[in-house]
Amino acid sequence: MGVTCVCQVPVAEGKSVQQTVDIVHKKLEQLGAVKQGNFCVDCETYHATGNVSGQPTKLLYMMHNSETPLSCMALFEGGPCLIADANFDVLMVKLKSHFQNAKGHKVECRGTRYRYCDFLIKVGTVTMSSSARGISVEVEYCPCVVPGDCWNLTKEFMQSFLGPSVPELPSVFSAKPEGLFAPSDGVDTMTQYLELFNKLRKQQVPGTNVR
Repeated sequence: MGVTCVCQVPVAEGKSVQQTVDIVHKKLEQLGAVKQGNFCVDCETYHATGNVSGQPTKLLYMMHNSETPLSCMALFEGGPCLIADANFDVLMVKLKSHFQNAKGHKVECRGTRYRYCDFLIKVGTVTMSSSARGISVEVEYCPCVVPGDCWNLTKEFMQSFLGPSVPELPSVFSAKPEGLFAPSDGVDTMTQYLELFNKLRKQQVPGTNVR
């Protein structure tokens, strides 16, 4: 697993979410990218029930990634992060006296995987409450694990099919000392997805049926 950037793609003016996704697909295919199946990232939100009086309720985010189907990731609000096997979902049911599932808060991102040379690209539609909320693009530069060494190359590649929508260096990397390796366990990638999901919760996308 190399350095990965996850960003939001704005819906094109006058287009729907799906039409914008199709435009991104077409641009990738024109570059020579080849489809390599599908992907899915999902997130369930839990509220801690045993919080100290007067303290805000801490949130726990349970996340899954089809790239690592045997793993489950739990990200606590403000840290830390726990990685376990898929049976952790079963454990959460037994911990219902400590963590309550926030019904209606499940987020899912599904889409298509592409391969272009040393890049793995995933274009997905983010849905909440059965409504399309936005578009995500994940770009992984597979040969490198040092963000500072490959960001300019990654950014240039993303500009070739996203234009001005390319973000700056993700905060998950910029907050680290220069040269620190990106973890191979996918924590940095899932942290970026979580940031995107939380951002999309707070906004509406034109042309979608958002409740």
